[in-house]
Amino acid sequence: MKIAILGTRGIPNNYGGFEQCAEYLAKGLIVKGHKVVVYSPSFHPYTKNLYEGIEIKKIYSPQKFLGVSASNFVYDYLCFKDAVNSDFDIILELGLITSALSIIFCDHKGKPVVTNLDGLEWKRSKWNFIVQKISKLLEKYGVQYSDYLISDNIGIQSYIQTEYGCKSTFIAYGALDIQSPNNACLANYGIKDSPYFLSIARMVPENNLDLILSAYIQSESKIPYYIVGNYKTSYGKFLYEKYADKNIHFLGGIYNKKDLDNLRYFSKLYFHGHSVGGTNPSLLEAMSAKTLIVANDNEFNRSVLEENAFYFSSEHELINLFNKNLDSYKIKFVNNNLKKINDEYRWSTTVDKYETLFEEILNSKQ
Repeated sequence: MKIAILGTRGIPNNYGGFEQCAEYLAKGLIVKGHKVVVYSPSFHPYTKNLYEGIEIKKIYSPQKFLGVSASNFVYDYLCFKDAVNSDFDIILELGLITSALSIIFCDHKGKPVVTNLDGLEWKRSKWNFIVQKISKLLEKYGVQYSDYLISDNIGIQSYIQTEYGCKSTFIAYGALDIQSPNNACLANYGIKDSPYFLSIARMVPENNLDLILSAYIQSESKIPYYIVGNYKTSYGKFLYEKYADKNIHFLGGIYNKKDLDNLRYFSKLYFHGHSVGGTNPSLLEAMSAKTLIVANDNEFNRSVLEENAFYFSSEHELINLFNKNLDSYKIKFVNNNLKKINDEYRWSTTVDKYETLFEEILNSKQ
């Protein structure tokens, strides 16, 4: 098969979950003998045409002139037009909203378009009422005009069925084993060999960092808090200016997986505030890294963690968790989460399921 992967900020990953999915999925499909092309925006720093056997196709993005949100519509349109005019067997769209106009209005030219919905973009609190309404419409018609749908979370699958009466194939993200833990790298980030709290997240309102950090300050905990994520965005600057002090440390974006695994492994508690996505890759990585997790209480996080984490939905609940000694739960929760990772969330399984779906789609056309 010749497969196009669209909808990301390119690989190697230096941004987020869909980029990670594109990278590991493409690598796995290459190993299985398929040809994979990953579309990347022109501003991505990787300049070669091949990355570990994966063809990289650079497409112009006007981000410098239009900003991130508006430019994504243009970039996704240009990617889609190129893909449908090329000789791909499958076009995989990672994400829906900014690609929806292309999916709805452009001729697919007989090429199966498979869309991974991701989360509920229209619920993101950074959008005003009008943008939320437009995003909901784009979701509705994007779902209807996609040839096939993938859900990365049972909650998303249920939502698509209930909201639109459409079936989707559930294929979860994957996780990799961590290497032997080594705390030597912690010093590179100013972390002493002592307990600390940790979050790894994009600086956006729906990841609830404002709520978590406010509760942390009110708890008067003496344990330092470290946050991994790009804080040079407008919302990131807001959080930095509001909370950065001697006990709350913003480390910026980190993309070295070995270091991230060690940061997670040696943390006392890992706070996962994501509230509108499906299955977040950083959550799976926290489970794989044997971390004790505190998660935002929603159906997406619960479908992954079940009863093997602590949950919060309010500042008061967070304050109590900061002040409570939860160490006695770690062995049980960690072992249960590792079992679930092994049973359901391995990249090898994810790649197999994508390959099977693509083969079924192509066989149904014959």
